[in-house]
Amino acid sequence: MVSGSPSPTPKAVPSDELRKGENNGPPREAKWWYSTFHTVTAMVGAGVLSLPYAMAYLGWGPGTLMMVLSWCITLNTMWQMIQLHECVPGVRFDRYYDLGRHAFGERLGPWIVLPQQLIVQVGCDIVYMVTGGKCLKKFMELACTNCAPIRQSYWICIFGAIHFFLSQLPNFNSVSAVSLAAAIMSLSYSTIAWVACLGRGRIPNVSYAYKKRSTADAMFRVANALGQITFAYAGHAVALEIQATIPSTPERPSRVPMWKGAVGAYIVNAICYFPVAFIGYWAFGHDVDDNVLVTLQKPSWLIAAANLMVVIHVIGSYQVYAMPVFDMLERTMVKRLNIPPGLALRLVVRSAYVAFTLFVGVTFPFFGDLLGFFGGFGFAPTSYFLPSIIWLKIMKPKRLSISWCINWACIVIGVFMMVASTVGGLRNIVADSSTYEFYS
Repeated sequence: MVSGSPSPTPKAVPSDELRKGENNGPPREAKWWYSTFHTVTAMVGAGVLSLPYAMAYLGWGPGTLMMVLSWCITLNTMWQMIQLHECVPGVRFDRYYDLGRHAFGERLGPWIVLPQQLIVQVGCDIVYMVTGGKCLKKFMELACTNCAPIRQSYWICIFGAIHFFLSQLPNFNSVSAVSLAAAIMSLSYSTIAWVACLGRGRIPNVSYAYKKRSTADAMFRVANALGQITFAYAGHAVALEIQATIPSTPERPSRVPMWKGAVGAYIVNAICYFPVAFIGYWAFGHDVDDNVLVTLQKPSWLIAAANLMVVIHVIGSYQVYAMPVFDMLERTMVKRLNIPPGLALRLVVRSAYVAFTLFVGVTFPFFGDLLGFFGGFGFAPTSYFLPSIIWLKIMKPKRLSISWCINWACIVIGVFMMVASTVGGLRNIVADSSTYEFYS
């Protein structure tokens, strides 16, 4: 990854919350492979299934360019996040907003970083509620053809009920087994998706032409497609929290195993993303659904298995994104309201959060539109350009150096994708909700 000539080491912020020792901070017992499957679980999720749909609006040339460009940009910004975790000797920035507070100041930092991170984490959990419910419904329809159909809203509620129990697990390390299973499932169902598309072959009269819509609608749909690609690169929002679980010594700082794990995660990411996007689009052209597994119908047993794998994966993904939110909410309640930490606080706070994401998911179950909106509004800043801004602020690479130019390119591209996909996603949610029967 590209780096600049850093300025003298930044002075540590004199804040007790930034000085997380081995005893009063998060448990630091994780190995490098923990970072691999936690990052895979965080990144390779519901978004991979919508990539052929995004290609359908962008076309072969722009779609391929955006896929490759996004992979390269976010790998670079992931490297920056890992390096910045211990950019001050003796200090570990265990949370994204801790790093933001160091970069932008005690007052401004949290307001710049925290809202974006929360949008990513809460947005992911809402989308995963919708995804889990839809895939459960699809699985049952394929596995039991004679069963009476159940409303999609009920399936989302069934999926959400699982998290009322899993949310009581205390921390990242306690969900390692769930996260590992989720990472394996993500690789499995992604492989099934592209292999099934390849085995099926191209549909009759497949077309790669842009969908025939009005000019305005086409522009909004293209913007939303950019957000769907952005949504696929979401691991940065929890990267520092994952790295915080890895032990660090002067001889072997945490950035070494974390980067090793991140590279492994990005390799898995490429194995999942590119075949699904390109082969799915090749097979169905512009007629592909916003979830490629919905488009695939045969062999029914394999597609049913893939949908069940998606359910298992998003169960783990939900918890990976929810854990930092739980931590923040509980610490805020303890600090501001003097509520003692413990089981009662955990039960109330975490159950309320699960109920909130469940309610929003049931109310707005627009999978593709939600991906585009949250992808632009939250994921583009945290994954594409906010790490570059922090890098420029802290490391101060020489003006017009390679590092300086690359970081500014990431910022420009990221801001463009944020604005375009946020507008496109919001407009499509409004348009689709006008014809949708709520709680159907």
